[in-house]
Amino acid sequence: MEFPSLFPIKVMGPKVEGFVETMTAIATEHDPSFEMTRVQLRDSSGGKYLSVTLTVTATSREQLDNLYRALTAHPLAKYVL
Repeated sequence: MEFPSLFPIKVMGPKVEGFVETMTAIATEHDPSFEMTRVQLRDSSGGKYLSVTLTVTATSREQLDNLYRALTAHPLAKYVL
């Protein structure tokens, strides 16, 4: 993988107030250049869950690892891909 590059990360969690804002705040902590225009949302078929794709600017493997750890550690994040 070459750096820097745009890298999509998908986070799935419950469709509750604050989920998207929390996940984007974590992305911004690890990628200060992160923009809300690089967020894609998709409801589950039953509407109970939400998939948030965050496309970050990856600058290193360490940055991506730290971002994955922060996302997976959050109690609202059920899956991070």
